[in-house]
Amino acid sequence: MNKFFKKKLSIICFIFIPIIFLWHPNWLGFLGVQPYWPLFWLLPWSMIHGSINGLIFGLFLGLILDSVTLDSNFTQIPGLILCGILFGRIKLHSDILLGHFRYGLICSFGSFLCGSLYFLQILFKNFSDSNFLLFLPSFHNILAEVFLTGFFAPFICSQLFRMFKITRRKLQ
Repeated sequence: MNKFFKKKLSIICFIFIPIIFLWHPNWLGFLGVQPYWPLFWLLPWSMIHGSINGLIFGLFLGLILDSVTLDSNFTQIPGLILCGILFGRIKLHSDILLGHFRYGLICSFGSFLCGSLYFLQILFKNFSDSNFLLFLPSFHNILAEVFLTGFFAPFICSQLFRMFKITRRKLQ
């Protein structure tokens, strides 16, 4: 049984992403905004398995998250696919401290990219309203999400990266 969990650890962690996304723990938030949870799993997975797997799992992650959210007018798929491709192109580095710091920067960039693409969808849909001041709180939300994602990424991504790397080595 323990061997089964070690082999399927990355998929089990993948299943927990929509649960955490829906759970939305307030004690981990800042100004009412949560970190962008899917990037914590997508970054280590894409770094280990490459751009093509990052694209595929970014698509699956986007489909799952879009299916569990109430607002069906906008999608998270383009941002997650783009992040999966970009994260897969990042090479592994041997310096531990730089690696932890880099996880935060990369996840912050990915969170900004996903948040901006989601905001652009909202902006294009409501372009005829032409009252741009109504969209200013969106910048606040994007920046708070970028900060939180960058803050928690070194802790979460480094642990997931270590677990995924051990699992991949045992499979080979």
